[in-house]
Amino acid sequence: MTPQPRSQQQRKQDALDRLDGDTDAWVATADGGSGTPYLVPLSFLWDGTTLLVSTPSSSPTSRNLQATGKVRLGIGPTRDLVLIEGTVQALAATEIPNEVGDAFAAKTGFDPRRLSSTYLYFRIHPQRLQAWRGANELEDRELMLGGRWLVPD
Repeated sequence: MTPQPRSQQQRKQDALDRLDGDTDAWVATADGGSGTPYLVPLSFLWDGTTLLVSTPSSSPTSRNLQATGKVRLGIGPTRDLVLIEGTVQALAATEIPNEVGDAFAAKTGFDPRRLSSTYLYFRIHPQRLQAWRGANELEDRELMLGGRWLVPD
């Protein structure tokens, strides 16, 4: 038996809980020239407004994010998905306040600031957020558009 679809308010709360509690996301980018897609798992820190990820500065993900300024993230299993489209801001490790770097390291279990290779951080500003658990929740899955929540607090 298929459960009843959640209200948009419940979906928003569940999405926020996932952003607070989950550590990893599938991060999709595309090459700025050819459009070739690239998908990798990255750990993230949610600060209540934006997500922070880090990847080697020479990686395809880093190059794609810098070239296009766009990203798509999938968080959670396919039957309880939060899908985010966002814009990104590249930051050197020296631009990250110590308390943010420490929070990132504590949540993700690794600290790019301590590595010998150069990593960049990317602050992701969600522009669109959708959440659904199954076909019965495809309607009303849009919870954020244009960086604004469509569902009141």
